[in-house]
Amino acid sequence: MTARLLTALVALVVLAGCTATPAETVRLRVLASAELADMAPLLAELRAETGIELELDPRGTVDATESLTPGQYRHDLAWLSSDRHFQLKLRESGYAGPKPLSTSTMMSPVVLGLTRQAAEQLGSAPSWADIADRAAAGELRFAMGDPASTGSGLAALVGVATAAAGTGRALRTEDVACDRLSGFRVGHRLSADNSRDLVAEYLAHQSELDGLVTYESTLMTLNDSGRVAEPLRIVYPADGIVQADYPLLLLDPSKRAAYDRVVEWLRSAPVQQRIMDRTARRPVNPEVPRSPRLSAEPANSLYFPDEYQVIDTLLANYRTGPRQVIFALDFSGSMRGARMAALRTAFADLTGAGEAGFSRFHQGERLTVIRFGGRVIDQREFTIGGPADLAAVRDFVGVEAYDTSTAVWSAVDHAYDLAAQLGPGEVSVVVMTDGLSNTGITESELLARVRATRTPLFAVRFGEADPAASAGSGCPSRRRPSAQAPSTGRTRRPSAATWRRRSPPASSGWWCRRCNARATSSTSICVAAKSPVVVP
Repeated sequence: MTARLLTALVALVVLAGCTATPAETVRLRVLASAELADMAPLLAELRAETGIELELDPRGTVDATESLTPGQYRHDLAWLSSDRHFQLKLRESGYAGPKPLSTSTMMSPVVLGLTRQAAEQLGSAPSWADIADRAAAGELRFAMGDPASTGSGLAALVGVATAAAGTGRALRTEDVACDRLSGFRVGHRLSADNSRDLVAEYLAHQSELDGLVTYESTLMTLNDSGRVAEPLRIVYPADGIVQADYPLLLLDPSKRAAYDRVVEWLRSAPVQQRIMDRTARRPVNPEVPRSPRLSAEPANSLYFPDEYQVIDTLLANYRTGPRQVIFALDFSGSMRGARMAALRTAFADLTGAGEAGFSRFHQGERLTVIRFGGRVIDQREFTIGGPADLAAVRDFVGVEAYDTSTAVWSAVDHAYDLAAQLGPGEVSVVVMTDGLSNTGITESELLARVRATRTPLFAVRFGEADPAASAGSGCPSRRRPSAQAPSTGRTRRPSAATWRRRSPPASSGWWCRRCNARATSSTSICVAAKSPVVVP
C-alpha cells in the first residue's frame, strides 16, 4: 500500500468519525402564541441548519402573558404575537430586574374577513365605528378570539375602543366606556381561547356567521386552504389597526447565545421569504420585498394602551360570556368547615378580594346565588355596581345556615327554571357541591328536562362529590345540553382535575394544569378558563 493511499484512507476514517457524532442539539422551551403552530416546518429547518430546537408551549397570547411572572419564568424564551401587554404588566409589577430582550420577527395586522355579501353591505373603507354599528343592528355576526385570552381578540378590542374614543392617542381609562363597544359586542357570536381553535370553530359554524376577526395571515392561509364555503374578503378598518410583530423574548439570560442565533436565522432574508411564502406574515427584514398580496400598507397603526389598568378596564367592560350567572351552592351539613371555607375563598376571588384577575365579577354583571340543601334555603339576585354589591355577595355566601340533606339535581333544575326566564344565550349555571345527591329528582330526570336548552352548566366539586356531577359520562357539566345549539360565546367545558399541586411538593400553591396560572387554592377560578373549574 503506497503512502499516498494510506494517507487517503486515514483521512476517510477521520471524516467518518467526525460525521458519526453530530453536534448536540440545543433545546429551548418556548412559551408561544397558539397560531405559531404553523411555523413547525420552518422550525424543523432551524434545527437542521443551526442545531437549535424550539419546543413550543402553545397558548392564547393573553393567557400566556398572564402566566409570565417577572423574574420567575418557567421557559427559556417567549414568542408571542405581541409583548405590549407583557411590557405593561412588567411595569405595573414594579419589577426592578432586567427586562427580557425582545426582537420582532414578522408582522400581521388584526383585521376582518367577511363573506362577499357582508363586505358589500358594510361598504368600502369602513371604520371600526361602522363595523360596530352594523353589529349592534344584528346585521354583522362574527367569530373572534376571547379578548381575555387571545392576542387577536384583545387587539381588535383595543382597535374598536381606540377608534371609538376618537382622541388620537393611546386609550386612557376614562375613554373605555362607550356605546360603540357595546354594539361591537352584540355581533360577537362565537369565541375561542386561541387563534388556532378559533379557525376550527369558525369552520364548524361558518353558515351561521358573516365573518371572522383575526390576523391577516390567518385569513389568507384559510382562504388558500379551500376549507371555507367562499373566500373571505379581508377588510382593513379605515381608522386603524393593531399590528402583531411576533417578538421573540429572552427569558433565561444564560441562553443568550442560542437566542442570538435563532434571531439571526429568523430575520435572515431567505428565512423571511420562506415565512412570508408559507404563513402569509409580513417580513420585518427590509431587504425582503413583499409579495403582491402583501404589498399594500394597511391603515395606520393604532396606539396600544400604555397603562395596565386600561386593559383591565377594557376587559371589564367587554363580556364575551353569558350575561348572567346562576350559582347553586351546596349548604348541606357536610359542607361545614374546610369545604365551605374553600367555597368562600372561590367567591372571595370572584368578588375581587383574591387573585382571580380578569375572572372577577365586573361592573354591571348580574348574578343569582342559590343556597340549597334538600331544598332551596334562600336565593338572591345581585347586580354589581361597586364594592358594596361585592360585599353583599360575600355576606350572602357567608351565612351559616345548613340543611340535613342534599338535592343537587333539584337545585340545578330550579336554576334552569330561573334561566328560562332570561332567554337563551344570556345565562350559565354553576353548581358547587361536595356530596352525593340523596333526595329530589335524579340526574336522568334533570337531563330529560334540560336537554334542549342552550344554557351551559359548569360544576365545581369539593371533597367526595359525586363524579357524575362533574365528570360523569353524559353529564351536562361535560357538554352543552344541546349539542346542536350554536355557540354564543365561551362554551369550553371545565375538565376534571384542572387544578393540581405544583411539583415538587416543596413548591407551595396551586397551578392550573391547562395554563400554569397560579391560584390561591384548589377551588379558585381558572384564569385561562374564565369559569369555575372542577377540582380533584
